[in-house]
Amino acid sequence: MKKLIYIILLFGIYSKAQISIGKPNVDGSSTILDFDQTSTNSKGIILPAVTNTTTVIPTNGTFLFDTQEKKIRMYENNSWKNLSETGDDSKIFMNSSEDIGNGVIIGSESSSAIGILVLESVDKAMILPKIENPHLTVKNPYVGMICYDTTSKSMAVFDGLNWNYWK
Repeated sequence: MKKLIYIILLFGIYSKAQISIGKPNVDGSSTILDFDQTSTNSKGIILPAVTNTTTVIPTNGTFLFDTQEKKIRMYENNSWKNLSETGDDSKIFMNSSEDIGNGVIIGSESSSAIGILVLESVDKAMILPKIENPHLTVKNPYVGMICYDTTSKSMAVFDGLNWNYWK
């Protein structure tokens, strides 16, 4: 499985391709990254848990879980906005390995944004994993999980305690 992900990511680095994860095809021509959209899906994207946002060089549109604030945050209009109430970071598994490389850029050969995964495109967007009622469907959500709730038609983020919904 790890080899498959590396192959997909390497393919994305060296091309301007559309990428699907957990399904054979990307939906539509305006999608850069697409995930399994079946009605039984219960997997979302896990945002990085950052211990100090002052060390992050954010670009508008940056999402993360701030372990000091214990909140999911987004960088918008050159300032951090809270997307959740105060959550719980006690179940976060902190990565103690050395950070190597500059991350992966999909959609462009370069980007001024700094991140682990940067989606860079002027005409394509990411489709979040779609989950019906994540607060009921996802039995053991991980802190920082993000998805699109097909029932409430909103973005859902898990802060370690509660699901928070944004329309």
